[in-house]
Amino acid sequence: MKILSADDDKDSLALIAFTLSQAGYLVVKASDGVQALRAFESEGPDLVILDINMPGATGFQVCEQIRTKSRVPVMMLTVRGEEEDLVRALELGADDYLSKPFSPRTLLARVKALLRRAGMENTAPLAAGRIRLDVDEHTVQVGSNPPLRLTKLELRLLQMLIANSGHTVSSDRLLMQVWGHKGSGDRQLLKQLVHRLRQKIEVDPAAPQMLQTAPGAGYKLVVD
Repeated sequence: MKILSADDDKDSLALIAFTLSQAGYLVVKASDGVQALRAFESEGPDLVILDINMPGATGFQVCEQIRTKSRVPVMMLTVRGEEEDLVRALELGADDYLSKPFSPRTLLARVKALLRRAGMENTAPLAAGRIRLDVDEHTVQVGSNPPLRLTKLELRLLQMLIANSGHTVSSDRLLMQVWGHKGSGDRQLLKQLVHRLRQKIEVDPAAPQMLQTAPGAGYKLVVD
């Protein structure tokens, strides 16, 4: 499940991304309204969280643009608490509204409720080719082989790769997704994590066919 979060407050954006990634969601981040619209087009998220006060394009404007082409659930965030903002957000097609500051537990509960209402909150395994990932059980199954247990970090890494199967994912983006926020991981740790994951999904980890390295760029999952 992929969520787009757009907020020009770096601390708020990092908190949202960390909270949701800890819960097993893939998070795409944008720091202004223009980036949010671009990310919406390129990433195809399952849910969108928009701060109202953003440069480039406000959350209201982004929501309005999204509603011309999609019914994806949209949650609006703001430091304001005026009824006028709430009414405007709902009239533009927003599905929920959360005032800052908020607790991570409240955010997560509201996100899950939105996804349930949209019929998208399910526990079906993620799949790409012969690889099946069970997020709830923390297991991966390749073909008819028995499922293997994954660590939390291995799970997050494989989630991101499956969601972008066939495309290179940059090392910076993987670091952000796996470790939660910038600076908590580095490329050597990522390299070690990729090595451990290859031991579980590759026939020959020394000559990987599925979890491939894109030199100088990142990693890519290639599946039949």
